[in-house]
Amino acid sequence: MKICVAQLRPRKGDMPKNIAAHIQLIDLAIDREADMIVFPELSLTGYEPELSKYLALKPQDSYQRIFQQISNESRITIGVGMPILQDSDVLISMIIYQAKKPVQIYSKQYLHADEVPYFIPGQGQVLLKNHKHTVAPAICYESLLHEHAANAVAMGANIYLASVAKSSGGLTKAFAHYPEIAKKYGITVLMANCLGFCDNFDSVGQSSIWNSEGILVGQLDDSNEGVLIWDTDTQEVLTAMV
Repeated sequence: MKICVAQLRPRKGDMPKNIAAHIQLIDLAIDREADMIVFPELSLTGYEPELSKYLALKPQDSYQRIFQQISNESRITIGVGMPILQDSDVLISMIIYQAKKPVQIYSKQYLHADEVPYFIPGQGQVLLKNHKHTVAPAICYESLLHEHAANAVAMGANIYLASVAKSSGGLTKAFAHYPEIAKKYGITVLMANCLGFCDNFDSVGQSSIWNSEGILVGQLDDSNEGVLIWDTDTQEVLTAMV
């Protein structure tokens, strides 16, 4: 299995440009025969809590069709970040497209205190099974909580996939935490971070992969869009930049 994290610079609230940027990175992953690609937190809109209620969509809205079409044609699983409407509330969600399967939605279960005025927490963990691997998505803040990873592992996950929007300070915490849980639970940890200014901070990329021994085996830089791919069979890491 080849699993890929994407690093991009979202345009604030600009869905058409962001969709085009997603497709460019998905094409890079497809060219390298990736089975799955996951994008950073709220990648389709940018991480903009104050705008979330204006940018949020319902799961069945038409923006999803292009990603489902690509998934069907190339047999690649695609996870994109999007604020989702639930009645009058908004969730921080990852929308997951799988070839010729119904769309799945994973919504952030643990919110940071700063997010509580804008979002409600999601309920339940989604697991993605591919061959002998079980992937558990996590979204930013909750991926730094031991209880989230422990629950995912208890459910059978052996790959932990953090979709984030993190500043340099947030990455300092992440770079201490992710190798710790990788080694503790014997799981591979992948992190997809975005680039550029969002909300009130600069997100600084450095999307990374840690193997099951907690060793950093791959990392992108802090300024370029691209993809980082982990081959679970060969343990090799591939990179491709836009």
